[in-house]
Amino acid sequence: MTMFSFGVGNLFTTPKTDAYGAVIANPTPVECGVLQDNSVDISFDLKELFGRQQFAVDSARGKGKITGKAKVARYSGHLINSMVLGQSVTTGVVQTQARSVTPTLVPTSPSTVLITPPNSGVYLNSLGVTDAYAVPLTRVASNPTTGQYSVDETTGTYTFATADVGKPVFINYRYSATVAGAKTSTVMNLDMGEVPTFELDLHTVYKGKILSLHLYSCTSSKFSFAGKQDDYNIPEFEFSARADDLGRVFTWSISE
Repeated sequence: MTMFSFGVGNLFTTPKTDAYGAVIANPTPVECGVLQDNSVDISFDLKELFGRQQFAVDSARGKGKITGKAKVARYSGHLINSMVLGQSVTTGVVQTQARSVTPTLVPTSPSTVLITPPNSGVYLNSLGVTDAYAVPLTRVASNPTTGQYSVDETTGTYTFATADVGKPVFINYRYSATVAGAKTSTVMNLDMGEVPTFELDLHTVYKGKILSLHLYSCTSSKFSFAGKQDDYNIPEFEFSARADDLGRVFTWSISE
């Protein structure tokens, strides 16, 4: 029976080393969830030998190259770190922002507002204050006058001018909170050459026919966040493959 292939199949990555080159003893494979599309391109340089005639008399392969792309709709901190960043990750903590959509009225003396982040979060820093017309107030070190404010970022306390008492303000800020399963990482500026590696498995099944590809050693060259106003945001990964320490590049399998 003739074999056809349909759909994007399933894509899995398994981290091998972190960004410092340390082997990961117990790697956690991660599926590229809600996969939108993917591609793996295998190409070679072709060297041709010519004499005085118009067409080549021989040809030989030069360098080979394997590159690929994948659009993955389901966000995964584990996937992003194992494919692209490979640095230390803190679990259970997320950093986010609170964009005020409900105005806060500047209180009477003292004209201060103490921020209490949701979900028992911890205040980190200010992202600005605007008035009822979306005009930014000016931040000053202390003793604000009308149209100004100061903030103590160690406590999350905002101080406003007494002349602005009763006026509505919108306070935006960044905070951290405890969220089960969350991932947070501060990416450090590593030396050039440092890069995490991972294995990649692509598997498709259509009408009982199987196509599979296992790449032994991959590195990611690009990761894109693509924000849209009225559609899903779908991250895109780009990667390349090479031989591992045993000289293996890839294993492929097909039903026909």
